[in-house]
Parts: sequence; structure tokens; C-alpha cells
Amino acid sequence: MTELPWDDLRARAVEMTSRAYVPYSHYPVGAAALVDDGRIVTGCNVENAGYGVTLCAECGLVSDLVAGGGGRLVAFCCVNADGGIITPCGRCRQLLWEHGGASLRVLSPAGEVGMDALLPQAFGPESLDAVEGARGKQS
Repeated sequence: MTELPWDDLRARAVEMTSRAYVPYSHYPVGAAALVDDGRIVTGCNVENAGYGVTLCAECGLVSDLVAGGGGRLVAFCCVNADGGIITPCGRCRQLLWEHGGASLRVLSPAGEVGMDALLPQAFGPESLDAVEGARGKQS
């Protein structure tokens, strides 16, 4: 397997923290990921006075991925304003699973891990397909 560009991803994620919109929490987050076609996609958090509708950095990253033509995420890194590696929240783990799956490599505070370690027994598109398949058999 080719070595993953963790230093570059981390640097891009740190750069994105300076673009975060965080007037409420003052906790900027930046994210960067390698796509299977070699592109690097990025994102930063964008807060809203209604905290529940705040966009995490991972949301922006996935939007960048989809807007840029799609693909599968291969390696992912997320940092705080100090450049410290942080892990995605539960909602964002689900979002990353959708676009990278079990094989997505994630730089975590504990080191490099697979997405399946961050979201064990994940629910994904195949879960929906299984239900559709069962429904088809009942007809």
C-alpha cells in the first residue's frame, strides 16, 4: 500500500481552521481528506446561532468532495485550532462512512485507524439495500 500523505493532510486541515466561522464556541475545526482519484478535499466548521444546525468541518469536506465530482475518501484528518488531531463526532463518522466506508484511514489521537474502528457495526447503504431485497422477496 502506498504511504498516505498525513503531513500534507494535517497541514491542509490546520490551514482550514483559519477559515472557520466560530463566533459562538470559538473552537475552529479544519478537515482534509485524500480522495481515491488523488484530489485533496477540505472543510471547516461553520457555526450558526441555532447550534443544532451548525455545520461541522466534515460536512464542508464532503460537500467539497461531491461538488468536485465525487469519489471515495481514502484518508482523513481533522484538527483543532492548535493543530491537535481530533476525532469526528458521531454524526460526522456516519457521513464519512457513507463516502469512505470501512477502508477509510483516519488519523486519530491514537494514531492511524480504519473507519470501522471509529464506527463499528456501521449502518450504511448496504443496510438499506438489504431491506429492499427482503421486501422484494415478500411480494
